[in-house]
Formats: sequence, structure tokens, C-alpha cells
Amino acid sequence: MTHDVGQQPDRPADLGEEYEHEPVPIEARRSLSSIAAVWFGFPMNLGNAVFGGVIVYNLGFVNGMIALLLGNLVLFGYVGALSYIAGKTGRSFSLQALATFGTTGRLIATGFLATVVIGWFSFQIGLTGTTMHDALGWSPMLAAAIGALIYTGLTTIGIRALSWLGMIATPLFVILGGIALYYGATGNNLAVGDVVGYEGSGTTLTFGAAVGIVIAGFADSGTMTADFTRWSKSGKSAVAATFTAFPVSNFVAYALGGLVVAVGGSTDPATNGGGFLGLLTGHSALLTAVAVFFVFANLGSVASHCLYNGAVGWSGITKLTMRPVAVALGVLGAAIALTGVWSYFLDWLNILGIFVPPIGAILIVDQLVLKRSVATVTRLRASAFTAWVIGAGLATVSHYLVPGSVDALVGIVVAAAVFWTYEKALGRAATSESRTAPAQATPAVTA
Repeated sequence: MTHDVGQQPDRPADLGEEYEHEPVPIEARRSLSSIAAVWFGFPMNLGNAVFGGVIVYNLGFVNGMIALLLGNLVLFGYVGALSYIAGKTGRSFSLQALATFGTTGRLIATGFLATVVIGWFSFQIGLTGTTMHDALGWSPMLAAAIGALIYTGLTTIGIRALSWLGMIATPLFVILGGIALYYGATGNNLAVGDVVGYEGSGTTLTFGAAVGIVIAGFADSGTMTADFTRWSKSGKSAVAATFTAFPVSNFVAYALGGLVVAVGGSTDPATNGGGFLGLLTGHSALLTAVAVFFVFANLGSVASHCLYNGAVGWSGITKLTMRPVAVALGVLGAAIALTGVWSYFLDWLNILGIFVPPIGAILIVDQLVLKRSVATVTRLRASAFTAWVIGAGLATVSHYLVPGSVDALVGIVVAAAVFWTYEKALGRAATSESRTAPAQATPAVTA
């Protein structure tokens, strides 16, 4: 059922329909360039540059780049498959979860992810505060509060704002990142061979853990990709839009941070990784002003995407529209950020890498491999939750007992295998039962 926007007093007509509770109709779908801008503008952020630098600092340039590439290829396969389903059906993550996990099960799966993603929103608010403090001496609380207001306001505009942000933030990141590399390398007298030959510190981060960090970085919003790619005109268009993010945009963001470290541009690579904002300040008032705008545009793009995921998810659960939910979650996320909880970032990544990817794996097997019909929705599908628990459980075991393993990949493979096996066993049991049931008399048909 579609709605006439002009008949909804609670939704300003000029902001448009967000289709929180129904598939996006074909006539409302958006161009490939628009959806690509939504996705490629998301990963190209300062946070990824920080962690790209940390990975290269620990593994060296060549091994670090290989880890970044492998993590992005896994993300493309994972997010691309979920995006294909979304583009083909027009359904949000919440509606996808309804078909696979059931009416009650959807509340659990969607509620979990829509809540966890607000942690990312809070992280970007906190990062705004500390970044502005470290670079320009701003009050971190004031900068964080300003960021929270801007990011929440942008989210309420809807999918269009995410596309606009991507078109602004991405070229800014590439241009300013290039300038930062120049300043970072100035005076170090490095040849190309010196950069490629950078060996890193050889510390405790393993190759598998580095790949896992890349996957976990987008485990949540990647699983909820349907909230963005349901606006695509087709499944193939949704996959193409996803490709611009993974591996392209996400790899560039991580790799740029790695290059900052390899050229000697980071003063504390173990902690700050490839964060390059400090390299842009102190040269001229103009460049500093552009850097300030860049912080809010770049981190605002990430924060708004995360808040949009959370708002669409909780809208599906509460039956409210997206915009008031976004405001409420924005206030909640800001409160969390201002308490400083957002700083437990590595613990957050561990949670995401273990508990989130099995959900997406189950959706892919159910709706892309087994081709689940929406008409077969149940209250709670035991096979889906069994696979989720086992997948997350073995990923947890792998994390603690198998050093160097890629926890997210373990969860994906195990959950997919368990769910497929469970569903096939149910199908065989149903077939066997129908064959052994006593024959029923066929009623006579009269004219």
C-alpha cells in the first residue's frame, strides 16, 4: 500500500516519503549515481584512515594493504548479496528480517542492529569533539554537541541528504588526504621503495585480526544495507552501488591512512594511526577553515548514515515514521557520546564482528539461495535463531581460542551452513511426513 504524501500531516511534503513500513515502489526508486553517492560517501571517513594507519603500522605496508583488500572483498560479497535482495524487492532491513526471522523474531534482530548502530553514531559525535580539540583546541564537549545537532538535522531530511553528503564529503576527503600526504612526507626524503618497504612495528595485531577489523567496521550498517539500496532501480544496480563502497571507497580510506603512516606523517601511529587532520592545520587560515568544514562534513556523513539505519529500523518496529524516531535517537546518541562511553571502540568492534555477520548470512541463504516467500512468514523461525546463536558462538570461540582467525568470516560461514542444513532437514522431514500420512478420501465433485 502506498501513501499520498500530501495527506500525511506528520510528514512535511517537501521532505518526501521514506517508505519505512513498505517496499519502495518502482516509481520512487533513485538513479545508480544517487545510491552510489549514498554508499561511497559512507566509508570514506577519518575513522577508517585512523585504523588503516594502525593496521599498516602493525603489519607493514604490503601485508597491511593485502589485509585491507581481503577485508573489503569479503564485505563486497556479503553486503553486495544483501543489496541485491534489497534492490530486487525494495524492502528495508526490517522487512527483510520479517520474512526470515518472523514477526516476533524481526523485533529481536532489527532491534539489536538498530540499537548497536547508534553506538557508531555516538562514536562519530565523540570523534568530532576530540578531533576538533586536538587540531584546533576547541572544547570537545562543545564540538561534540554542535556535531550532534548538525548530524541529527541532516538525517531528518532523509535519503536525499545522505546522497548530498556523499557527493561533498568524498572529493573533500581525497583532495585533503592528498594534501596531508604531501605535508606528511615533506622533509622525510622518502623514495617509493621506502614507502612500499615500510615494515611496521611487528606488534600484537595479527593479519587475521586486521582483516577482521575491516569487516567489523561495516558489519552493522553493511548488514542493514537494504535501508539504502532498497531505493535502487534493480538488484544489479544495488550491487553496482555497493561496489563503489566495497572495495573502492572503503579501501581508499583505509589505504590513505596507511600511506600517512608509511611516509612518516603520523606522530603516534600506534594510537592515532593515519588520522591526518593535524597535518592540514597551521599552514594558512583558508586551509584550516576548509579542514574544519571537512571534519563536520566527513564525520557527519558517517553519523547521519548510522542514525538513518537506526531510525528506519526502529520505525519498522514501532510503526512510527522515520523523522521523529531519528530525533529521539539523536538525543540518545548524543547523551551516550557526551558520557565518554564511545571511547571503548575496540570492544565495540569485537561485538560487531562476532554477533552481527551471522544475521546477514542467514538472510542471504534464506532469501537468495532458498528464495523464501514473504507469504510464509511465521512468528519466530527457530532455524534462523539457532543458526545465529551457533554462528556467533563459534565466532566467539574462534576469537579467544584461535589467534589470528577472522571472527566475522567464521560467523558468516558457520551460520550460513547451519541455517541451510536446518532448513533442508525441515524440508525432508515435511516430505517424509506427507508420504507416510494415511490417504484421505477424495470428496466427490458434483456439478
